[in-house]
Formats: sequence, structure tokens, C-alpha cells
Amino acid sequence: MTDPIQQARWRLILGSDCQLGGTGLTGAQARMDQSLGFLYDRELAGRNSLSGDAAGGRQGGLDPSALTVPDWINHIHELFPKQAIERLEKDALERYQLDDIVTNPEVLQRAEPSQTLLEAVLRTKHLMNQEVLAAARILVKRVVEEILRKLAFPIRQPFFGPRLRERSLMKIAKNFDWRETIRKNLKNYDAGRRQIVIHEPRFFSRQRRQMKKWKVIIVVDQSGSMASSVIYSAVTASIFHGIPSLQTHLIAFDTAIVDLTSDCADPVELLMKVQLGGGTDIGGALSYAAGLIDNPRQTIVVLITDFFEGAPTHKLFSVCRHIIESGAHLLGLAALNERAVPEYDRNTAAYIAKLGAHVGAMTPGELANWVAEKVGR
Repeated sequence: MTDPIQQARWRLILGSDCQLGGTGLTGAQARMDQSLGFLYDRELAGRNSLSGDAAGGRQGGLDPSALTVPDWINHIHELFPKQAIERLEKDALERYQLDDIVTNPEVLQRAEPSQTLLEAVLRTKHLMNQEVLAAARILVKRVVEEILRKLAFPIRQPFFGPRLRERSLMKIAKNFDWRETIRKNLKNYDAGRRQIVIHEPRFFSRQRRQMKKWKVIIVVDQSGSMASSVIYSAVTASIFHGIPSLQTHLIAFDTAIVDLTSDCADPVELLMKVQLGGGTDIGGALSYAAGLIDNPRQTIVVLITDFFEGAPTHKLFSVCRHIIESGAHLLGLAALNERAVPEYDRNTAAYIAKLGAHVGAMTPGELANWVAEKVGR
């Protein structure tokens, strides 16, 4: 291989053990190599620790002292494009459990906001002191704002239809309907004067569609595998909270139940109160939700879970049957994220569907359309 650029790229991919010949790495390439080695040589050396020591094997062009996690974060932000940074941080968290990324305030302030980092914050925030929590909250806010920017319109749009055009007795200028007036008076066209003579002016009132207040109870599993669904549930609940036709509740559960309804207006506060992990008692959570139902025929219960029940399933099936027979709508979602890739206990989900629940996978926008159809926009 004679092309030095291609040779350097392969050298960075394969690591210091590869023998490609040539003059080796210099300058920024050597710094990239040291940064990659800090992370990926952990695997080569059989390391999977939480320490910030640089792994052996690769020698960069910086000072010979070992990198720390803050140094590494700074280096990758200087050396790599955004997409590569997100992948490196994702691997650090998920593959090598380098939790310093979300427990060190200096690192949190420098890290690239992403859903992976947000999920890591949710898993580790119980370990954080107040200084770290403050930095984490800023990161959570930035990620949530980006998700809100993407989801606000597709979720709100189905609930705000066009204005109804109804006849009005208020004959004022702002209510004048010139299209309908022309249509109704075409028969009065005066060919000599080449004018339409208006005998019957038309007026209409501008009114938005009025919908009855429906209760939407979102019940979300906060076990460790459901991090992505918890994030999108919190954001979706906050958007639903701002829709006048809906009364929204948000319930998070593992073996315990946390009613987060009072914080629905603030998705950041919602997420900072979530604690991922623990067992799963789906039946207990649905029993709590059932207690919130006062008008079943105008209530939708949205259960977001992987359907792996930790408690006896007969309790879960019993409460599902009770909710459905009451006349309320029960929707079981195996995922609630923008990709809607479900991993769930199909046997449990199938039995709940057999009882009469709607079970599937939806993006937040699809959920909004489903709810809007039920409430009869």
C-alpha cells in the first residue's frame, strides 16, 4: 500500500499491531491514534474497567503521561467530526462502561449532547453529587429541546384541524364570506352592467373544532431496557399536556409506582425524576392507572413496556380485562421511539391483544394520530 493517506486510515482502524510499513503517523494522526487506543485497546488488553488510564499498545504523539477521561473528551472533540464523536462516546458508555463521561462535570460540559448520553445520565444520576447533577441537567435540557423540536408538530398537528366555516348571523366585515356570496349570487349577474348584483350576502363564523375532554393515562415501564421509551414517553406526555382537549397523566413503574403527572409540563424535570432499573410489575401499575379512570368511554390507557412481567401474569391479565370491559381504550406499545423497533414478550402481548387491547409499535407521531382518531377530532 503506497498511498500514505489510505495507509494512515488503515493504521488508525487496525491499531498499532498492524504492519503496513511506511513512515507511521505524525501530528494529528498520532493524536487520533492515542485517543482511539485509550478506548479500544481496553478490549485488546482484556480491560473493561472504569479507570481513566490509557491502555497499552498504541503510542500517540502527545506527552507520554496517560490520558484522563476529560483529556480524552477534549481530544476527540478537537480531532473527529460530530458523527465519529457520537460513536466514540456511545462505545465508551455502552461497550466499555466508562461512566466517568456522565459523572464528571467537566466531561459533561464538554460532551456532545445525544440520546445515548441522556440514557446514561438517567442510569447513573443517583450516583451524582449536586455539581454533577447541575451539569447533567443542562445536557438533558439540550437533548430534550432537540427531541421536542422534532416531535412537537407531528404530535400536535392531528389535534388542531382547520376552522369550521359555519353560517353566522353576525353581519360584520370580518365574517364576510366573499366566495360563498359570489356563488349564491351568480344568478343575479347583470350582463348590461357586467356586474353581479348582491341580493344575499353570506357571512360565516370562525370556530375551531370543539372536542370533549379525554383522559390519556400513559403508563411507562422504567426498567433498564426501556430507557429510550421512557425518554420519548416523557416528551410525548409533555406535548399532550399542552393540548386543551386532553387531560394527561404519566405513570412510571418498575416494582414501585411513581405518578409524574404534576411534572408533565416540564419534560426535563420528568426525566430527572425517573430512575431506570429494578424489576417489573406491570399489573400493579395498570391497577393504579385503573383507579384514575372516572369516565371509561373517554379514557385511553397507553401501556409502554416490553411485556416481560415480573409478577404473576394472572394479575396483569385480570386488570387488563377490567379496563377493557369498563369501556376504556387500552393500547399496549412495545416501543415508543422514533424508530419503533420493538423487543417484547410476544406471548404476553398476544394474550392482552386477545382480551381486546390494541397492541403494537408506534412512533410518537403515530401515537398522536391514533389518539386523535379515538377522541374524534
